Amino acid sequence: IIQQNKPSQILEIGTAIGYSGINMLKSYDQSHLTTIEYNLNRFYEAEQNFKKFKLNGRVTQILGDAEKEIILLNEQNKKFDFIFLDGPKGQYLAYLPTLVELLSVGGVLVSDDVLFMGLVQGEEKVKHKHRTMILRLRKYLEEINKNGLRSTIYDVGEGMAITRKIKE
Repeated sequence: IIQQNKPSQILEIGTAIGYSGINMLKSYDQSHLTTIEYNLNRFYEAEQNFKKFKLNGRVTQILGDAEKEIILLNEQNKKFDFIFLDGPKGQYLAYLPTLVELLSVGGVLVSDDVLFMGLVQGEEKVKHKHRTMILRLRKYLEEINKNGLRSTIYDVGEGMAITRKIKE
């Protein structure tokens, strides 16, 4: 997807140890990655991994809560051609309005794990501990086909949605 779209600015929600970010940067050498991670240990491990692959000059790491950080990026009028959403699944719906603002027209939003163990599309009753997250993910999947967005959901792994912003 990165190779096809050739984004100059990538935003990643959920750095973890930097694996996805490294792969995105290696897929197109003109990209710059801004990545947000909440966990301090993961943040530092990712920092070391970016250095190990000599990509640290193309990365802006942010340590903090994604919901707050994306609002700050939006207030700074930042725009991204590509957003990779792989943070807390129950927050995808809350992030969506700000992510749409951050996404350039023609840009792509990739949302990972949107089918969460098959429970999002399933008809069976969801256990209490996952119920709120599943209901939010279902609503998220409805919203990513509204208001200038067009999405395709792929049933691979835990599910992936690829959304293109087609108009403001």
